[in-house]
Amino acid sequence: MPSTGNLFRRTGQLLRGTSLTALPTRFAGVLRYTRVQLAIKAALAVAIAWTVAPFVPGVAAQYPYYAPLGALVSMYPTISGSVKAGLQTLAGLVAGIGLALAGLLLGSPTTWTIALVVGFGVLLAGIPKLGAGRDYLPMAALFVLVVGIDDPDGYSLGYTVQMLVGVVVGLTINAVVFPPLHLSGAVDGLASLRLSLARQLKDMGQAISESWPPKHEDWSNRRTELISFSREVRESVQLADSSRHGNLRSRRHNHDLDADYRALRAMERVTLYVEDMTEVLATAIWTSPKDMPVPDQLSEQLSEAMLACGDAVENWDADSEEYSAARDAVLKLQTDMNTAASPDSPVDVTASLAMSMRRVLRTIRTEEDQP
Repeated sequence: MPSTGNLFRRTGQLLRGTSLTALPTRFAGVLRYTRVQLAIKAALAVAIAWTVAPFVPGVAAQYPYYAPLGALVSMYPTISGSVKAGLQTLAGLVAGIGLALAGLLLGSPTTWTIALVVGFGVLLAGIPKLGAGRDYLPMAALFVLVVGIDDPDGYSLGYTVQMLVGVVVGLTINAVVFPPLHLSGAVDGLASLRLSLARQLKDMGQAISESWPPKHEDWSNRRTELISFSREVRESVQLADSSRHGNLRSRRHNHDLDADYRALRAMERVTLYVEDMTEVLATAIWTSPKDMPVPDQLSEQLSEAMLACGDAVENWDADSEEYSAARDAVLKLQTDMNTAASPDSPVDVTASLAMSMRRVLRTIRTEEDQP
């Protein structure tokens, strides 16, 4: 089983030559491509369902328009998601029809009986296990009472059968045509997040070496962006994991998603550390913009340490020269910091940043040691 470090090196080689600023754009491009595939399959499934629906035997042939709806509701980015959504939709549909038929036992529909049945339907739709079917429960009940009132039994049967036909068509198309296996989104997302963190560290290191206060503030506005981006990457890894279930293509792709999850957890920890460093440095700068929060004799060492940590994160290899250089730079910073500390030269900001850098480097080392 490849280590997390091997995964990072593999994604780094894959994206070599791609600028740091272009990586989030590339990640978004992968997601857009996935959406285009889903749109094509949904259109194809709806067309086939509409073509097949009139040939369904019995009373169901009178309600062909529900087959395309069934195909549409079963179209999800993953096969397992499609199966789950299709079954939940059918369950909600059957429950809603049953509720409506029970309401008809009270007599012909009136304003009050329709309101009562729909109200109960909305209550039942709150059952968590219904999932995607919760919206169809009260809707199906309403349709039976309003649209199918002339032949509620025939309408209910036709509605259910045609929805089932549509769901089967949708599942078949999703499993056969471009069966979704979202591995590239996970790989690109992890690499994008890693290199975005490296860029943030380097930008902060550059800001410290500038004239005071720093002229550019872009790095200080990325605090929430990094956290949001890490959540998006987690979603992409989870999507890649779920896309394997029931997918025949997964047998031909020997991809270690356990390594992806280890990489993700490491990246999430580093994201928190970098976000904290950004908060500390930004607060120190703009609380007292005229006063340098880092002693003059430590500013160069702090800048070099942050730049070196950026290189270490970008490379993500505890045995690399970049990692050794970052470790030595942080140790030198701490040594000089202990020497420079005095009431007239506070080092609290420097100490906080140095501790966060040690945590970043420890995360790299810890993940490298895992099998």
